[in-house]
Amino acid sequence: MKKEDKKSALHIAKGTAMPPNVNQNFKLKKRKVKTAEEYVQGILSGNTVLLSQAITLVESTQPKHQVLAQAIVEQCLVHSGQSFRLGLTGTPGVGKSTFVESFGMLAIAEGKKVAVLAIDPTSQMTGGSILGDKTRMEQLSVHAQAFVRPSPAGDTLGGVAKATRESIVLCEAAGFDFIIVETVGVGQSETAVHSMVDFFLLLLLPNSGDELQGIKRGVMEMADLIAINKADGAALMAARLAKKQCKNGLHLFPPKASEWIATAELCSAVQGTGLDTIWQHLQTYQAHTQIKGYFQHHRQQQAKYWLEESIGQALKNRFYQHPAVEQQYERIEKEVLKGVLSPFKAAQQLLDLL
Repeated sequence: MKKEDKKSALHIAKGTAMPPNVNQNFKLKKRKVKTAEEYVQGILSGNTVLLSQAITLVESTQPKHQVLAQAIVEQCLVHSGQSFRLGLTGTPGVGKSTFVESFGMLAIAEGKKVAVLAIDPTSQMTGGSILGDKTRMEQLSVHAQAFVRPSPAGDTLGGVAKATRESIVLCEAAGFDFIIVETVGVGQSETAVHSMVDFFLLLLLPNSGDELQGIKRGVMEMADLIAINKADGAALMAARLAKKQCKNGLHLFPPKASEWIATAELCSAVQGTGLDTIWQHLQTYQAHTQIKGYFQHHRQQQAKYWLEESIGQALKNRFYQHPAVEQQYERIEKEVLKGVLSPFKAAQQLLDLL
């Protein structure tokens, strides 16, 4: 047998060439960038796809997105302000998402169009968020009269996304007349949600008597209503006791500027009990504050607060972007870390560069 006739077990047939897995005739079409006017018209017509895209622009940190987002918000501003804004916070595990699902469906049954701005915690290590609120609101997230938008809290204080206030304006312009802002949970700066809503609802669990000690006084003072959730089954007796303790605690706080007397109620978001009572409190509160003139005054004060916040943030950004500060910051920071320079003196030196 000739040598060339011998075939090795490792012999590999040449075979045929693999066809390309991409269509060679395919041409990527450049996506047309919508104008602010196109976004606004879509939002005003109730297009939730364009509403979502506009909120994404508002949340973006890219300068070109921010310019477009602000143009959209400005044009939508005159079409906003006709909703009732509910802020919701509570201790971890209290069932905020379940409550929003049940309460949102109740609001829809009352003839409202409901928008939920659900703020998810952001990891300080990775910067990521789960954004799973839609999966926990199975009915509400697919209802034609509802819009659920989860957003990452980012590094902003107050447990609310940086652009939540602008998102409220966009949702109102889209025709949603009942806005729920669900925050990440009770914390030291959680009270920022109070600066953008009309009514502040605090959810607590049964057996929360000791829990009250861990909740910041500011959160308790701002609450217009405390709801003891999961007040059902074996936990009902404990919930009644917690309600009594909360009522006693609320009497210790000074009167509100709205002259509204906060109280506590029981509810079960899973069973749907007590929700109608909470709804009635909201209706009574709105009528009470509008008669007293507080409702509009409160919104004006909120607008003033966000004006000042925006100025502060803009000045902070301008400071860090200043060429002289960028050039000297690292050197001065190192001196602070070495203990050669005090943080206060260092801050003054950097400010003097402006």
